[in-house]
Amino acid sequence: MISIGDIYNQDINFLFGSGASFGLLPTLQLQVQTGEGDSRYTLEDLATKFEREHDRRLIPLFMHYYASCIRPAERLSLEQALAGEPGATVIKNYRMFLTTALEMVKRRKALDRRCNVFTTNYDGCFPLVADALIKEGNIDFVLNDGARGFTQRILQARNFGSYLCQAGVFGRYQNSIPQINLIHLHGSVYWSKLDAAIKVGYDLFGREGLLDDDAMELLQPFSAALNNPASTLADVPDTDFSDAELEAFWAKYEQIPIVNPTKWKFHETVYEEHYYQMLRLLSYELEKPNAVLITFGFSFADEHILNLVMRSLSNPGLQVFVCCYSTSGHAAMEDKFKGHRNVECLMLQGSEMDFTAFNEQVLVWPKAAVLKSNTHAAPARALPPAPDADVEDLI
Repeated sequence: MISIGDIYNQDINFLFGSGASFGLLPTLQLQVQTGEGDSRYTLEDLATKFEREHDRRLIPLFMHYYASCIRPAERLSLEQALAGEPGATVIKNYRMFLTTALEMVKRRKALDRRCNVFTTNYDGCFPLVADALIKEGNIDFVLNDGARGFTQRILQARNFGSYLCQAGVFGRYQNSIPQINLIHLHGSVYWSKLDAAIKVGYDLFGREGLLDDDAMELLQPFSAALNNPASTLADVPDTDFSDAELEAFWAKYEQIPIVNPTKWKFHETVYEEHYYQMLRLLSYELEKPNAVLITFGFSFADEHILNLVMRSLSNPGLQVFVCCYSTSGHAAMEDKFKGHRNVECLMLQGSEMDFTAFNEQVLVWPKAAVLKSNTHAAPARALPPAPDADVEDLI
């Protein structure tokens, strides 16, 4: 459905949402009924409703969000994820995607072998899998997370413009190292505030959680109701937390370096400033003459990102592929982007587009067999071979 032969030599950008980690980490979808047909509340919708109505269940809702989404991401390890299904499948899919992306950029012209991966996920799937690939030693590449430093790695937007090359002993040649820029739009569990800067550290061993065992026990009936498909809002109980306990949790929660799902904003200024710098970076990339944006697992619930992409569609050289999980999701995206000829909303006929299907049927190499889809792609151009690292780019 997306021919690599047609896009590999363009300015490629990917945008991943929570659908990519589904099965390993929960999404923001709840099971409690809205009362309108078969629809269910998302965490964003319910939090906005509780906030608007000054409902005391607002902070317990974020306790549930922390316990079910954030804390598991903080404690995620590759060994744990690979220990069983469906986590092993999720990691396999991240690995397959990174391998495909790297094979694409290896075929680009010298000193331009890179692409951008924007993600609203705050988990460590990309860096953990990239680290495993690097340790194996079969692929030489850089995953640029925007941080520089030694004992303390500091995140700065300008670092995404850095590029690593290898030079011969006598400087007679330069060899481009394939690079993927990893840009966290909604923050990361690996970030922390350091004075007026953002520190990136991947060793979370020993980090204390915001909820102890007693708090988790008090929260359990509330969480059970949110996860019960038969529940309505009337079935979601209040909790036995005191006002002081709720306020203490909220004070700590506001320090977490991720976007608040109710308003899609950070509470800390240093994170907020970086967020808008990353939005500007996304805007800049989409304004390039031959830009490509491929989205997967992303619902465009973030209005800042949606509006930015909408504005960028005035660029006639931009091509956007929106990968839709289901028929209903495809209809929603078709309606959202109607009238824009440079947007293709993709879906699979007769099956859902999960991460495995995206890797195997959507982002396909030219030699792959044509698979059933709801679109008819033009014949793919042949790809050049990957460069020989020993003789590349003689100068």
